[in-house]
Amino acid sequence: MVGALAAVNSVGSVLMPDDKTYWAWPFELDAEFGGGGPPQERMDLSDPAPGEARLTAVGRLRPGVNTTLAVIACNAALSTVECKRVAMMAQDGIARAVRPAHTPFDGDTVFALASAEIALEDNILRAAQIGRIGSAAADCLARAIARAVHHS
Repeated sequence: MVGALAAVNSVGSVLMPDDKTYWAWPFELDAEFGGGGPPQERMDLSDPAPGEARLTAVGRLRPGVNTTLAVIACNAALSTVECKRVAMMAQDGIARAVRPAHTPFDGDTVFALASAEIALEDNILRAAQIGRIGSAAADCLARAIARAVHHS
């Protein structure tokens, strides 16, 4: 089991250029952030996204002003090194949900923790299981970011 919490104040936008479709729409479950689904019209993604327009707002472009902070939690028994790997993989969730992501003005950080309720294999399958957890963490984080903005 994997879960994510996010606090979002990014320079980039969670919305596509139509200003109503979340970048994270493919990961939505049960209309948790509005049920908008895929974009209703074809968009020219070479046009500046709302997040890029925000990049030109000089007042926002100060180091330390914007960030996305997240925590990933799972019930697997992971070591500190394995939690770090899950957090690294979960960072992809920010890029799936925010454009542009990881700008020089964002302090994006993801932490991971594990409750150790479920033991993992102690062989080569362990790495595969950690990979599945990290992949789920990235999807979960993309959803958490869209949910955070939708419910704010």
